[in-house]
This record gives sequence, C-alpha cells and structure tokens, in this order.
Amino acid sequence: MPREFDTDQFENLLIEKKDSGVWVVMLNRATKRNALNAATIEELVTLFDAAPRSGAKSIVLTAAGDHFCAGLDLIEHHDADRSPADFMHVCLRWHEAFNKMEYGGVPVIAALKGAVVGGGLELASAAHIRVADESTYFALPEGQRGLFTGGGATIRVADLIGKARMIDMMLTGRVYQGQEAIDLGLAQYRVAGDSFDKALELAERAAANLPLTNFAICSAISHMQNMSALDAAYAEAVVAGVVNTQPDARARLAAFADKSAARIRPNS
Repeated sequence: MPREFDTDQFENLLIEKKDSGVWVVMLNRATKRNALNAATIEELVTLFDAAPRSGAKSIVLTAAGDHFCAGLDLIEHHDADRSPADFMHVCLRWHEAFNKMEYGGVPVIAALKGAVVGGGLELASAAHIRVADESTYFALPEGQRGLFTGGGATIRVADLIGKARMIDMMLTGRVYQGQEAIDLGLAQYRVAGDSFDKALELAERAAANLPLTNFAICSAISHMQNMSALDAAYAEAVVAGVVNTQPDARARLAAFADKSAARIRPNS
C-alpha cells in the first residue's frame, strides 16, 4: 500500500496529485526565477525520496512564473559566504536530490520555459523527458561568474550534448534555444504552445504503464550506463527476467496475443 504523503509540508514546492497517479510538482519561487536555494533542494530530496513509495506513477516538474529555473540562488550563496567544506556539502545535497529523480523509478517529465540555466539545466537534465516551449533557452554561465558546476552537469549535461559542447557553453556563455537545442539533445520535445500541456500528456501516458516496468526504464537504464558493457548485458538480462514475467503483465500480453491490444502505428 502507498504511504501517506503530506503535500502541504513544503514552502517552495506546490504539489497536486491527480486521480491518474500523476503528480504535478511546481517550483514556486517565481520572484527569484525559481533559483534553487538550500531549502528548495531539501524539499526536492524529501519529495523524490517519498514519491516512489507514495503512489506517484509519474511526475510533471514545472515552475511558477516565466522561467523554469535560473540555477543556484546566487544571492543566498553570496550572503552565506560558505567555506569550501560547507559548499561541498551543499553540492552533495544537490546530487542527492537529482539522483533520487533519475534513479527513483518514477518517470519525471520536465515542462521547460524561459531560463533553464546553470543549476536549472542540471535539474532539468535529471528528468527523464524534457519538453521545451518557444521561450526556453539553455545556458551554463558558470565560467563568466567565476564558478564551476556542482550539481551534476559534468555527468548529465555532458552525456546529453557531449563534453566539447558543454565546455564551450561554460567557457563562452553560449546559449542554445529553439530547434538547435532539440537537435543537440537538451530536450526531446519542442512545442509552440504551453510545454506543461505536452508534459502532462506524456506523464499521463507513462502513468498508464505498469509501475515495475516504469521502474526498470527510469532506474535500470541509468545504472546500466554506468557499467561495463559486459556487466550491463548481465544486469539487463536479470531485469528483463523480473519485469517480463511479472504477473500484472499477463493480461497485456494476452491482449496482444488475441489482437485486442492497440497496434503500433506511425504518426499520421
């Protein structure tokens, strides 16, 4: 049975649970362009730790205002005047939050708009699917601000677009947007309207899958990317052995066998 989850415990996140099992999670610091302060990161850790055990079938990650996320809250960082050790631990909490997103087994679809910058791009890159609208732009301005990425860009953003492009973004402040950003892999979808509508559509579609299948897709694949090819092949076989024989799949397989299941068709 799913655990009870108090959606009113957060100050910087707004959470709506839909009957389908989709959770809509909104970053709610619009006056700060949804910059990530330490408190928001702690709330993300709590949220993504609990979601897999609390009935979330998929999550739409969205944001209040005109911007998805402008990255690290630089005002808080400046005022805190942290020591190297203090900031290392801040970064480790970012990694904790984003690892729980990527490896937690619940599909996370990010509805992007406006700034997806610095730590905001690190946050977006931890989602499984990213939907951009016409206002969305991507940047890693750390080089110009005397900073270095600390929330996983060297892992996830480099994986999305390649080491050379990431270095270019950091050294020069290069901004990507529009179709070029999609072609590079910064997002999988680009929409003319509201990115939230498309993200919700995709989340509803994912929520209709079996939870164990989604868990494998949204956890095992990332783990396997960290393995040698030989170890990944073994792990894939083990996961397939568990997922492909799950009792809940039998009805779906039966529907395929008797031709009552929907067939895969090309887009019209």
